[in-house]
Amino acid sequence: MMMNHRRLCLLLFVFFLLETTMLPWITPLSWQSNIEVNPHLVLVLVLFIGLYVNRHIALMYGLIFGMLFDFIMYSPMLGPVSFAMGLSGYLAGLMQGRLYSSIVISMLVVGGGLLFYDATLFGIYRLFRVTHLTFEWAFLHRMLPSMLINLLLALAAYVPARRLLEGMPGKPAEPEQ
Repeated sequence: MMMNHRRLCLLLFVFFLLETTMLPWITPLSWQSNIEVNPHLVLVLVLFIGLYVNRHIALMYGLIFGMLFDFIMYSPMLGPVSFAMGLSGYLAGLMQGRLYSSIVISMLVVGGGLLFYDATLFGIYRLFRVTHLTFEWAFLHRMLPSMLINLLLALAAYVPARRLLEGMPGKPAEPEQ
């Protein structure tokens, strides 16, 4: 049981390192001229954890790794990334068992979680006057392009992530019939 969580934590940390060090260099500059694309590998895996393991575990990983992002990279203040990532993972976990689990439903939940994460961050930054952009501009030039790229990454990682996560402990017991 503990070995699976260690492996998952190590995988999240590797994704964190890739997302903060390598992916900004790999993203083509032509993508960054009119739009801003931010790969969210850790968030995609947190959303998968919510869907296939447990919402509470997704909340925990989202809070921990979101705080790492707050400290290391993105946030002009502490807490918004942690809050948004943890809440997105928790809300994705609420869909576990309520919807039939298929690749289409999983991608819809991941896409919704990605948009919710970006919209929550935008709302917090707008509330505290960190950003002065309009929601329409941010949605069309940041949130939507990032969501589409991250959905492609999620689609590529769907089968390995589902195999890894469905064997994890923490799933609620299935009712006997």
